[in-house]
Amino acid sequence: MIRVLIVDDERMVCAQLRTILSAAEDLVVVAEAYDGAEAVEAVVRHRPHVVLMDLHMPGVDGLAAIEHIVRFPAPPKVVVLTTFDRDGYVLRAMSLGAAGFLLKDTPPEDLIGLVRVAADGHTVLSPAATRRLLTASAGHGAARDRALARIADLTDREVEVLTCLGEGLSNAKIARRLYLSEATIKSYVSRMLVKLGFSNRTQAGLLASEAGLTGAARRPR
Repeated sequence: MIRVLIVDDERMVCAQLRTILSAAEDLVVVAEAYDGAEAVEAVVRHRPHVVLMDLHMPGVDGLAAIEHIVRFPAPPKVVVLTTFDRDGYVLRAMSLGAAGFLLKDTPPEDLIGLVRVAADGHTVLSPAATRRLLTASAGHGAARDRALARIADLTDREVEVLTCLGEGLSNAKIARRLYLSEATIKSYVSRMLVKLGFSNRTQAGLLASEAGLTGAARRPR
């Protein structure tokens, strides 16, 4: 069974999510939490595999909770629940180590499937929202310089792969673009994440956007 913790200060939202997820035979909602502090305690007590985390809550917000949760040994996958009223909060959550983000109006059947994907260790994203995030994260000035310094040790091929991540491409699409096998791309992505100190490909994609790589096929000069 995939153990899920729901975190949202609106109890109606929690009830709706519980109803949706409980319809799946392989998912069980182990607890609900209504602010970030309760979320951290619930992770310790119930050991969920996936946490669905709202960001905007009174008291301790979702960002603070994520920052604590990702430091636990073998932490659960934290998936942000958002209405996209503030892109900056989602960007911050991804930089802290969130495994993805879902819109609160995600269709029930999609939500169930995406929770399973997150539990398997994959990043879960809304494609349209991803494009919006990448645009919002495009860096300038000092932020761009910091991003470029961070990718300085990557090989040219790794930069090409990073660029593709910045455009939101899947491994299969990257493989077709670069004329490599999908297994080779997967290996490049894994090594690159280790080099950059990231836990998921979305963080790498945001870095690519900040560095100005998006839309380019080579390292900026």
